[in-house]
Amino acid sequence: MQSGLYVVGTPIGNLSDMSPRAIEVLQNVDLIAAEDTRVFGKLASHFDIKTKRVSCHEHNERDVVPNLIEKLHNGMTIAVVSDAGMPAVSDPGFRLVRAARAENIPVYVVPSATAAVSALVLSGFPSNRFTFCGFFDEKKLREDNKIPHTIIYYESPNRIMTTIAALARVMPERKIAIVREITKIHEETIIGYPAELMNITPPRGEIVIVVEPRPEIKMSDDDISNIVNDIAATSMKSAAAELAARSGISKKEAYKILLDKGGADD
Repeated sequence: MQSGLYVVGTPIGNLSDMSPRAIEVLQNVDLIAAEDTRVFGKLASHFDIKTKRVSCHEHNERDVVPNLIEKLHNGMTIAVVSDAGMPAVSDPGFRLVRAARAENIPVYVVPSATAAVSALVLSGFPSNRFTFCGFFDEKKLREDNKIPHTIIYYESPNRIMTTIAALARVMPERKIAIVREITKIHEETIIGYPAELMNITPPRGEIVIVVEPRPEIKMSDDDISNIVNDIAATSMKSAAAELAARSGISKKEAYKILLDKGGADD
């Protein structure tokens, strides 16, 4: 093997998705930096991977990277793996890759399934342009709604129903796909407008949310009026921003509509 850092993708659920090349690399490198050595131990046992491993996770990555870089400089081959899927995609790994690049250490990739892209394909939403926003953050939702194309989030089963309700408030006109347990026995894709999905049985397992592009057709005057009534108690600036985000019109148009309807208390 060529010396350097190998970024190795692993299955996101179904062990049959493990590639022969990934197995070969993990069996032959000098060291494996694993997000959780216990989780990786199960995979290693299944594929007879006996390579020495060290922990490299969210909480210690900054501390262990210098030592790994030193080993790479000394000619060792090191593989980095996460618990599932591609390292560095909402998982540890990018700091190690960045440090290796900064030191002109060769970096190689062994691709695998990625939950975000797999969910995008399963949703049937346009995939020519999309934005992956990592784990859902309600504080950034209004800003995210300015993204006109497909959006992808990761979410936990403990928060999914709260997240659907937030999407119903801010993105009511955009369908969403809730994709769970990709490649596993209970794989499921649920599609609908957020308001339609607020009373579903809470999904369990690993969840990805895909949001369809913002509609090109603006809401009707009646729909906009209903939103205005919902937000009438807020300040003019906040009301205009929310009206623009939820209806697809510009903030300038939103201000005009609010002023025409009597506005709100500043």
